[in-house]
Amino acid sequence: MRIVFFGTPSFAVSSLNALLQSGEDISAVVTQPDKRKGRGHLISQSPVKELAVSNGIRVLQPLGLKDEGFLNELFFMKPELIIVVAYGRILPEAILNLPALGCINVHASLLPKYRGAAPIAWAIINGEKKTGITTMLIDKGLDTGDILLQQEMDITEDDTSETLSRKLSGLGASLLVSTINGIKEGSVKPRPQTGEATYVPVIKKEDGKVIWSKTAIELFNFVRGMYPWPAAYCYLNNEMIKLIKVRAVEGSGKPGRIEKAFKSEFIAGTGNGLLSIVELQPEGKKIMSARAFLQGRNLKEGAYFDEI
Repeated sequence: MRIVFFGTPSFAVSSLNALLQSGEDISAVVTQPDKRKGRGHLISQSPVKELAVSNGIRVLQPLGLKDEGFLNELFFMKPELIIVVAYGRILPEAILNLPALGCINVHASLLPKYRGAAPIAWAIINGEKKTGITTMLIDKGLDTGDILLQQEMDITEDDTSETLSRKLSGLGASLLVSTINGIKEGSVKPRPQTGEATYVPVIKKEDGKVIWSKTAIELFNFVRGMYPWPAAYCYLNNEMIKLIKVRAVEGSGKPGRIEKAFKSEFIAGTGNGLLSIVELQPEGKKIMSARAFLQGRNLKEGAYFDEI
């Protein structure tokens, strides 16, 4: 069947690659426009565009999905199916009504839980033990369409948004291929979402600020969920520090107070329990261990992280 694929970040690459490996006819790939990145402001292509170009697939990068020229190109291709994986924009009704078989989304949660833009990060931040992938038909709502297939995945204590995203990307690719095969065979039928729906917002840079009054367990989950972007951050002696890896440990202390700062032990108080800082990244420097950070710094126990 003729497929148009909408996707942008690395998460979507596995799905596009799986479609190519399974021999599907990808008429075109739609991805976000190239952006300037880094200190040199060099133009950067999306990971999905790079894969499409390397496979000789036509790439469309509209500034807006209601652009008349783009819509005309899309209508001319007459796709039977549109697949959306982390594209980054909501499809207008004109596109939703185009393909005969509808539009399928690969969503990184077990819908109806964690509808919205950042389900992976929020599942970790909220301390969930399980998440998964849902393939669904897209309707006019926000992740409200009928479910096609779902598959669970455990969230381990070592998972960050980065590692869990990689795992779910692979699972999503596999489930997408199963979904398409099931549609062809007639074995996959849409079913309405049931259960309590929850919504999560997009994560902004300022959301990474550490609030020391939270419990040690909450901060442990928060640091994992915020990595790699925007990363959980705090300030010490007016220096911004990103917390990369932490552990919740037993004990008591005052929120934001440095309870231990000796050799490799860098421990702060929280609202309940202690937070051991294992790896961190001072502003403008590389990620380092607590031991490396403490060397040459005269941090005194009893001092506080800055309240900014």
